[in-house]
Amino acid sequence: MRQVTKTVRDATGAFDILRDVDFSLDAGATAAIVGASGSGKSTLLSIIAGLDVPTRGTVHLAGQDLFALDEDGRAALRAREVGFVFQSFQLMAHLSALENVMLPLELAGRGDARARATDMLARVGLAARLKAYPRVLSGGEQQRVALARAFVVQPSLLLADEPTGSLDYATGESVMALMFALNREQGTTLVLVTHDRGIAARCERRITLEAGRVVA
Repeated sequence: MRQVTKTVRDATGAFDILRDVDFSLDAGATAAIVGASGSGKSTLLSIIAGLDVPTRGTVHLAGQDLFALDEDGRAALRAREVGFVFQSFQLMAHLSALENVMLPLELAGRGDARARATDMLARVGLAARLKAYPRVLSGGEQQRVALARAFVVQPSLLLADEPTGSLDYATGESVMALMFALNREQGTTLVLVTHDRGIAARCERRITLEAGRVVA
């Protein structure tokens, strides 16, 4: 990211959510984005993914200038390179655990979607829950399905927004241990937004935002 600024306007005038954010991460690195509520963490994560567009500045992902692409181009790059884990899980309620994990593979035209999704769900400890729908899964199980869905495409970058925010301590610890294990095994760059100091301390890099600026 180079000199990334995000400015919004309301009735009171212009306001910078992010101001001149500048950093880079090596492939396979782990980084935590930390800061007080309203400091711009989730906006920063959305810009890294190309879901939100900066007012100015550049973002390069996997060697590509992200905002030199149109919206369709950014979506195609995300499909190839990026996985997401959301605090609210974002599972498809009408799909089983297996079907949720198969979905990104099917969208990518993979013929081995069922086998790969089955293997990944077994990897996250859900081999016995393949046919279960989100409504009957616990919070921890839903988060593990979300994690399996994110990692099954073997993304070069995984973005996680408060991945343990809605989980109890023990379940959160289990999910984070799994996330770091998959990071090591697949060499995926891991970027987390978190309020949890313990999780942040486990990352190689801490990016601290204060009023939209990187201060550490």
